[in-house]
Amino acid sequence: MKVDLHNHTVLCNHATGSVNEYVESAITCGTEFFGFSDHAPMHYDPAYRMRFEDMSVYEGWVQEAKETYKEKITVLLGYEVDFLPGYMDDRVLNRSCDYLIGSVHFIDDWGFDNPEFIGRYEGADINAIYERYFKLIEEMAQSRKFDIVGHLDLLKVFKFLPTKDIRLLAKNALQAIKKGDMSIEINMSGYRKPIAEAYPSAMLLEEIAELQIPITFGSDAHRPDQIGLFGDDVQALARSVGYSECALYQGRKREMVKF
Repeated sequence: MKVDLHNHTVLCNHATGSVNEYVESAITCGTEFFGFSDHAPMHYDPAYRMRFEDMSVYEGWVQEAKETYKEKITVLLGYEVDFLPGYMDDRVLNRSCDYLIGSVHFIDDWGFDNPEFIGRYEGADINAIYERYFKLIEEMAQSRKFDIVGHLDLLKVFKFLPTKDIRLLAKNALQAIKKGDMSIEINMSGYRKPIAEAYPSAMLLEEIAELQIPITFGSDAHRPDQIGLFGDDVQALARSVGYSECALYQGRKREMVKF
């Protein structure tokens, strides 16, 4: 897989392996542009993200790897930032880096992709939850703070699916993403979850392609052996709806490369 922009480090407290192990795994997979985008700090849910004082450590690790492996691979520096109104911090949003991934992991105080809180789905109005989720994605795109949308339909992770057409539920969010000139990642981690498919689904990806929204790729690896896992599948998925180029970012500037 040529481009892989969404990967983590031990600083998020729920990943394993050294930065060098991730990069070496990417080299083995034939990746040419490999990005770290660990969970950015914020004053909420601290157990699953780096601390503010870790940011310089994280950036140092990535820059060191960039130099060490520069003859073999281009290493990029990003952050995955939770879009959670009231908790985002300019110390992250204004950080010098290659790109920011904007992700929604919380609906108000509910970490809906955390197995600890799966019980909250039971008896809930699933359609209403999806409407609220995609409204947050829309607001994230409208903020113009981010470059890439992370795992667009993450809410499906535990296979609680809406009865309404997902394309209609996501319509306004996709329009906002298009207007905000963002890219959408095809995230492989869904294959490792109960839903057992990429984020976004093939149905949503058809809509994304129709809108001519750029795509990129991410392993969302939390271990070195997850790098590039299902890479052939997501590239085939992208090609099936007409994509032949994907986005990468350097210094917050997007360029498109063939894959």
